[in-house]
Amino acid sequence: MVGLSGRRKTLYVLAFTLPTILGLLIFNIYPNILNTYTSITNRNKFRPYPDCTITLNKILVPYCWPMFTVPQGTGRPFVIVEPIYANYQTIMKGLFTPTGILNLLLLAACFVPLILAYQIDKRLQKQMERKVSTGVIWLIALVASLLILILWGVQAWNTLIESGDFVAVVLKTIAFVILRVPFTFALGLLLALIVSSPGLPGKGFWRVALFIPWAASSVAILTSLVWQFFFREQGTINQVLAVLIPSYEPIVWLNNPVYAFGIIILVDVWYSYPFFMIAILGAMSSISNDVYEAADIDGATYWKQLTNITLPLIRPAILPALVLTSITAFQMFGTVWAMTQGGPTAGAGKPGATELVMIYAYKQIFQQQNFGTATAFATVIFIFLFAATLYSLRLTQLTKGANA
Repeated sequence: MVGLSGRRKTLYVLAFTLPTILGLLIFNIYPNILNTYTSITNRNKFRPYPDCTITLNKILVPYCWPMFTVPQGTGRPFVIVEPIYANYQTIMKGLFTPTGILNLLLLAACFVPLILAYQIDKRLQKQMERKVSTGVIWLIALVASLLILILWGVQAWNTLIESGDFVAVVLKTIAFVILRVPFTFALGLLLALIVSSPGLPGKGFWRVALFIPWAASSVAILTSLVWQFFFREQGTINQVLAVLIPSYEPIVWLNNPVYAFGIIILVDVWYSYPFFMIAILGAMSSISNDVYEAADIDGATYWKQLTNITLPLIRPAILPALVLTSITAFQMFGTVWAMTQGGPTAGAGKPGATELVMIYAYKQIFQQQNFGTATAFATVIFIFLFAATLYSLRLTQLTKGANA
């Protein structure tokens, strides 16, 4: 566009960017604005339609646009609630009470020793000319975190779970992510190291075979039903255990809250580990063999090569993968819905043991049709994920090149 006048250059730029701008407005910005507006109304199955004499409804709500017609005789129209934050107050309930804040701080205290260990490790490695072992520091931090969890964390967790649907659902989802992502990464790393071993026969076969769960995730609902059959009362697991243990009594695995939560983590780890395995294999292929040969000459053991060469060099590729898989785990729906539908139930009106954020939102929208409270819930989750994404961009330094 060299040589074009300022006006013509502007027109060219608009011509190329207009489709993207329109796409953002239609598919991203407008839905979020409509969602936020609905979150401050009392819209539900008894008040499903707007009052089209209100200007704001004419602009935002599709039913009030000229090409649509509001059905007649469908009940009273929805209106903005008073106070305007009533739906948010309903879903959060006791979260911001003194008791709720205290329990949140007690849960956060469980991670303080680990954060301190990370800071000490980072400072020691920076100050020392050669890498020093900090395993004892991490062991002490882990023991301290477990003690805090046992003494105060479990009670704080139980209190928060009882304080409201929002807290219960979000805490369970965060616990799911915290447990699922490290196991997925560890399994992916282990299998990547095995598959990349020089003496392993049939590497191509093993890479394809180990990638099958990732392919099966495209039909997660169907394959999750197979996993569900494994854990039924008359399923495969109980049948195998009955053969091995004559006095064994069958367990209804998915009716136990702890077992059900562990099972959905197990199944999702099985689906997701190939993603990490392929990412790690790709990152490892970029490491020159000369580095390992030099380490062998210096007498470095396999463990030292892994911790001092492999893991640091694949870190730039793995951190974005960790962030991406954490966000997708937070939005988990298909696997959990197919296996438990959020159950087992914890009582009337309470979220089930495996009712993660997407399951809860689905039930509120499509089963109970509480559009106001459901969109308030979705708005808070959007803010949470948006903040987490911004922090992850800073953590992984994905924007460093763009800002340089």
